[in-house]
Amino acid sequence: MFNCLSAALTLLPRRLLLVSSTRTLTGACRLLGRMNPAVVRCLPGEPKLTISFSLYGSHKHMMRDQDEPLGKALARISHGLNKSQGKAKKSKKKKGETPGEAPVLTAVKLYYNGEEVSGMSLNSEAWRDGAVLEVGDVEYSVRRNTPTFTNAELPASLLAEFPVCPNLEIEFGNLEDCEFTWYRENAPNTSTEAAVEVEGQDSEWTQVGCGRVHVPSIQDIGYRLKLRCTPKDGGRSGLPKELLSTAIEAGPGVCTFDNRHAYTLKAAEWPSVRVVSYNILADTYAQTELSKTVLYPYCAPYALQLDYRQNLIKKELAGYHADIICLQEVDKGVFVNSLTPALDAFGLDGVFRTKDRQHEGLATFYRRSKLKLLSSHNISLSEALTSDTIHSALLENLSASTALKQNILKRSTVLQVSVLEDVTKPGRKVCVANTHLYWLPKGGSIRLVQMGVALQHLNHVINEVAPGAPLIFCGDFNSHPDSGVFQLLSEALVPLQHADWSSLGPEESCSMELLSALPPLLSAYGQPAYTNYVGGFHGCLDYIFIQPDSMQVEQVIPLPSHQEVTTYEALPSVAHPSDHIALICDLRWNP
Repeated sequence: MFNCLSAALTLLPRRLLLVSSTRTLTGACRLLGRMNPAVVRCLPGEPKLTISFSLYGSHKHMMRDQDEPLGKALARISHGLNKSQGKAKKSKKKKGETPGEAPVLTAVKLYYNGEEVSGMSLNSEAWRDGAVLEVGDVEYSVRRNTPTFTNAELPASLLAEFPVCPNLEIEFGNLEDCEFTWYRENAPNTSTEAAVEVEGQDSEWTQVGCGRVHVPSIQDIGYRLKLRCTPKDGGRSGLPKELLSTAIEAGPGVCTFDNRHAYTLKAAEWPSVRVVSYNILADTYAQTELSKTVLYPYCAPYALQLDYRQNLIKKELAGYHADIICLQEVDKGVFVNSLTPALDAFGLDGVFRTKDRQHEGLATFYRRSKLKLLSSHNISLSEALTSDTIHSALLENLSASTALKQNILKRSTVLQVSVLEDVTKPGRKVCVANTHLYWLPKGGSIRLVQMGVALQHLNHVINEVAPGAPLIFCGDFNSHPDSGVFQLLSEALVPLQHADWSSLGPEESCSMELLSALPPLLSAYGQPAYTNYVGGFHGCLDYIFIQPDSMQVEQVIPLPSHQEVTTYEALPSVAHPSDHIALICDLRWNP
């Protein structure tokens, strides 16, 4: 015990060690423990370091050169503090007030192991973890590169019985090590202001949970939540943050995915993987006047709002306990600020690819306890068609129809390709593809060419990067089971007389026999009646294709019943966040 106390005392300036005989070792250690922190951020290769601390309720933050002598930095701190105090005194004098007696800042010094650090030491070396900064009569414990939240915020909208996942970014720390404590206020609050960081709330709060994710109950409706989160890296802790939410609102009740969650209560067990493909309806499309008045006039306006829909999407995806999730129509901001922090909390990492010249795109998430990302091979289908020689034969055949070729080259469609590896069995790889083909109903010929490019690229990636790896091909193909795209995937050939070659009319017609670069694939879901259901249309557009010789379908999660889909007329609705329905299946991966 004495050795521990003696070691702690070495962190104190020598002047603190000259205490009277009445001060005990334990008391001196308590003094050290009560020191406020001075947080220093200093990284090799960066020209500047930052020093942050609070003095008499005022936060001080300064940036200095790493190669500057310490003495100059300390003098700057002293000068800045005296200058700010002088301004405060002048301000009170002008108002006719009697200035209060502020503590005199006689000196600013830095100590390490009880010794004053030389003013000739460089900042990069002087500001060490465990040093003590002395500002007048106030001491600070220096914390260098301490775990710090660079971003911490709660969602703008919280619904009862829906998971709340904070958006957190950390430096010098690990989110899995951080501590989280949730509180609910004891009296309901009517404030509708956005979530803000709060310090020292006066209200009374009751602890209601711990952990990174919290699910408020129906009894919490009308109350706010407060989250206290402490950044950590192993045993090292940084300064905690407190976040205040808006009042919790009532949820929609039963959702279309609730019954489906009964089939996915447990994660798939090796050698099976659970795969989800889902067009989640980009906000950039949901908020157009066309969507509100023509496409989805039956949907309550608030249910089209992004904050509301994100609550449903996150709960739906979390409940599937998937290993691989392929999403389409993902807004870039949604991926960064909503899906990534939420799914990260549930054990998934993700990658994103925007469409060309668009603000939305594709996202692929994978469970990090089972899979790791080896490489990505994303392409723009129109760009690859003209720039990659593996597509030269297709491009030559397409050149017979200049109008169709030009139409195809205008499209922003991309293909997202991720090569994943089984973490429990290195060398065991799988190729996951995700795409969202051209949407125009009459654009069958464009989609055929796009799929031809996609299959050729996938064949090339598998042969070059992951020989023998099975393929899982997900997406919104905007193609019916009787389309040329479905035939190309399932039969590996589309004849030159297929109706899709003339889908855009005689001026853009094209006749060619299109061969797939891969053997026939299997639609894991078969041919359901519909995967997209809006007021004026319903049909099967979404698919999960696999190679039947390397993967088998172990379980297909039933689609919502027709009654569930049409409870609010069509999709989206207050109980369903998209106009599409997620496809979920368990695939047995042959060892």
